[in-house]
Amino acid sequence: MGEMIVERHEFASDNVAPICPEAWAAMQEANVHYAPSYGEDRWTARMCGRVREIFEIDCDVYFVFTGTAANALSLAQLCKSFQSVICHQHSHMQTDECGAAEFFTGGSKLLLVGGTDGKVDIGQVKALLARQNELHSHKPGAISIAQATEFGTVYTRDEIAAIANVARKHQLFLHMDGARLANAIASLNCAPKAITWEPGVDVLCFGGTKNGAAGGQLLIFFDKRISREFDYRAKQAGQLGSKMRFLAAPWLGLLTGDAWLSNAQHANRAARSLASRLRKEAGIESVFPVEANAVFVSMDEQLASGLHARGWRFSKFIEPDVYRLMCSWSTTEQQISSLLADVLAIK
Repeated sequence: MGEMIVERHEFASDNVAPICPEAWAAMQEANVHYAPSYGEDRWTARMCGRVREIFEIDCDVYFVFTGTAANALSLAQLCKSFQSVICHQHSHMQTDECGAAEFFTGGSKLLLVGGTDGKVDIGQVKALLARQNELHSHKPGAISIAQATEFGTVYTRDEIAAIANVARKHQLFLHMDGARLANAIASLNCAPKAITWEPGVDVLCFGGTKNGAAGGQLLIFFDKRISREFDYRAKQAGQLGSKMRFLAAPWLGLLTGDAWLSNAQHANRAARSLASRLRKEAGIESVFPVEANAVFVSMDEQLASGLHARGWRFSKFIEPDVYRLMCSWSTTEQQISSLLADVLAIK
């Protein structure tokens, strides 16, 4: 009998990490007594208040269970069925959400643009808008950007403002997929408002699952006129939790202090350390700038299959040979050393 391979998921995704202690403790505290259902509880109210404090604006805050629901339902709120959404060709809603945006909007089309390092190319956006054939094409309704991007890069405030200006000029909404917004804020060391509503983001999907929460994404409408009757849309889509406090409490644990920010800072530091050690110790360069908590590297078949054989789980991201290694709030230097030791043993 061969030796049993221990599966190592530490770098497979930031979704694989445990719930962080602050979120776990808040969840236990919410579990002590009976409480009103469907979001009428004190945890949900306090959490919404805290979100308004952090973003420094009186916004509408909703819970949904997943990032896919957050993206799809917010776009359905922004766009009519004959309107389209401009997004990056490698955006999550294009590659990983099973047509949810198209389904929940009832017919909206995703118009794809390219752009280096996972960021939408503003020139391509302008060219695409100039080409629209009036009544015979989908009418553009929104531009969607991801912060951080699918390639682990981060939009600066000025880059977001430039996209927002194009959106305003063409009367489009600006939507932000912020599944890893905390990592972007930690990377830029800025106020949350500086890369969201101030430069012109209308709707934000704020992710906590990858930052230490159990589940549940926040959907934040910075302009309350846009969110009119969204509560009905969320309910119809099966996104109104009856025991809402168990979604809200972990978020409150993250947001009450600065756990959400320190978790993101830790994940970003771990990614920089991993990238640096891969470069210095193994001669493996990062494919994209390491600005958040993702490290993309090129591996030949021998190295990738060798690491898989030793139990390491991670995904191929771009053909033919670019792989993604993700760090989280719980990544340790020992885990990085363990991966490096196997890399060096195979090489």
